[in-house]
Amino acid sequence: MYILVLLATVGLAVLLPARGTGAEIASGAATAAVALLFFLYGARLSTREALDGLKHWRLHVTVLACTFVAFPLLGLAARGLVPFLLTDPLYQGLLFLTLVPSTIQSSIAFTSMARGNVPAAICAGSFSSLAGLVLTPLLAALLLGGSAGGVSADSVVKIVAQLLVPFLAGQLLRRRLGSFLTRHRRALGLADRGAILLVVYTAFSAGMVQGIWHQVGVARLGALLAVEAALLTVMLLLSWYGARALGFGRADRVAIQFAGSKKSLAAGLPMASVLFGAHASMAVLPLMLFHQMQLMVCAVVARRRSRDPLPEEGGGSANGSPAGSGSASPAGSGSGSPAGAEGRPAPALTRPRRGGPSRSGAGTATRSG
Repeated sequence: MYILVLLATVGLAVLLPARGTGAEIASGAATAAVALLFFLYGARLSTREALDGLKHWRLHVTVLACTFVAFPLLGLAARGLVPFLLTDPLYQGLLFLTLVPSTIQSSIAFTSMARGNVPAAICAGSFSSLAGLVLTPLLAALLLGGSAGGVSADSVVKIVAQLLVPFLAGQLLRRRLGSFLTRHRRALGLADRGAILLVVYTAFSAGMVQGIWHQVGVARLGALLAVEAALLTVMLLLSWYGARALGFGRADRVAIQFAGSKKSLAAGLPMASVLFGAHASMAVLPLMLFHQMQLMVCAVVARRRSRDPLPEEGGGSANGSPAGSGSASPAGSGSGSPAGAEGRPAPALTRPRRGGPSRSGAGTATRSG
């Protein structure tokens, strides 16, 4: 449903773009909504959970390397597709897509569906979002430069003021707002989505007013979708088999695959509006298409992963974590549901009870969370 609403918002911007005073009002409202969005991100992120997650540093470094090293390198390699498959503006948007941080919510959801290390996915997504507040604008200034619509040192300062400062303010006020945010979680989720829709409408309205959409034909859009499909496929394979080569077990590989192969629309849209200004619509288009593609593809992958046979022997590293890192760190940090080393609800691991305590296997041990 949200995908349909997102597409409807694009259609509204095409048919009724904001102009003149209306565009100024929409832009100001989008700026305020983005600041509120990152304030809520900061207020909801548990500092203790983040610090506990540092114990599993190898996994988080691997996810960050996928997000901010492997992705940008593939984006730079795609330069060879210009002008045969992609126009230069589309390539700039594709390259910006590779610089955006990972997702949080969908990484958690798909990791849980695939019976992976959910607490690790929570921390990995959170760390990626935090790092992206700094790394994304810096990488954009380095790799895109002024040719992408004004990415400069001033843009980096602006994004820090509009995104990082509200986030830190939310962290400072988290103790006072924690219970309120917990009680109104659903309403705040609607506020998150509303802020994204407002940014989408503002960006695409600016594109319509400037008449830049004539640059994108059906053939170019098809080529862009094909390139993004190849990009997603490479990252899904690299994150899975690369994690196995590094010695991670199944549960951690699941978290690495879903946190390391996706890009955040919620973080990318506000950054694009700040970094690209009037040219944000072209930068947003590849990210929007990739976002919908990753949700559909990762849903299929997660369902197939959920049918993987799980290791039964041992209660420690056999379940997918290198010695004491997978479940011991984030699992007990208040992720919200009892989870074992596999990062999923305990009943999925337990065997039928026979009246006696288990012999240190995964069944009884994981029920304590």
